[in-house]
Amino acid sequence: MTEDRIPAFDDLSRVLGVVFKDLGLLRQALTHRSFAHEAGAESLGDYERLEFLGDAVLELAISHLLMERFANLSAGDLTKIRAAAVNKKSLAQLANDLRLGDFILLSRGETQTLGREKKSILADVFESAIGAIYLDQGFATALEFVGRQFDAIFAGHAESILIFDYKTRLQELTQARFGKAPTYHVVAATGPDHNKQFQMELSISGQVYGNGTGPTKKDAEQAAAREAFIQLTGGDPAVHEVVPEAGKKKNER
Repeated sequence: MTEDRIPAFDDLSRVLGVVFKDLGLLRQALTHRSFAHEAGAESLGDYERLEFLGDAVLELAISHLLMERFANLSAGDLTKIRAAAVNKKSLAQLANDLRLGDFILLSRGETQTLGREKKSILADVFESAIGAIYLDQGFATALEFVGRQFDAIFAGHAESILIFDYKTRLQELTQARFGKAPTYHVVAATGPDHNKQFQMELSISGQVYGNGTGPTKKDAEQAAAREAFIQLTGGDPAVHEVVPEAGKKKNER
């Protein structure tokens, strides 16, 4: 790491609330492939491998926290909350809350195309930062960091996420965008009557946008609507509409 970059990443370490032993890991977590190539510093690495690791650490950490804090929820409910929490739009918002975009090392071209504001890059960098924390400090510190970032969801909003009406929200979206409502049809129904599982397919103008499964047709439709909404918008509305002030509250504390 060059000396002129150390103060900035030291500042970021304080923002993250993690005292890194190796700031080089944090630098790598914020280095876009375009910057490494432009600077001729491919040997120093970019964030892609750390993002791969961070994605796995994040899923484990969220699963651990959900199991710990919501002892009465079923596995299906826990899966739904986890999916709502870790979609790309949520992660990009968390990255924005931490001002990670200010620290990303980008090529001149990527900077000119507003790479610091791209949700895909911000979400990737959030995960790569988790990977760097894990390698530098271990899982306990990574778990603590994840808990701080997602505390709004863990502070009582889980029930609202579980009852979120994806079908209604999707219909509002498709009416505005396509001028028509989505259609649903059962693809398969498996299992005995007391433990039936329905698989539902959702299409708009003949094009499939979502699939979902559930113990009832209604549940399967909700799952398919959620998948379609994320495909069309890049984010899960449950998190952003149930806990819209999450980032603001963290920054105010």
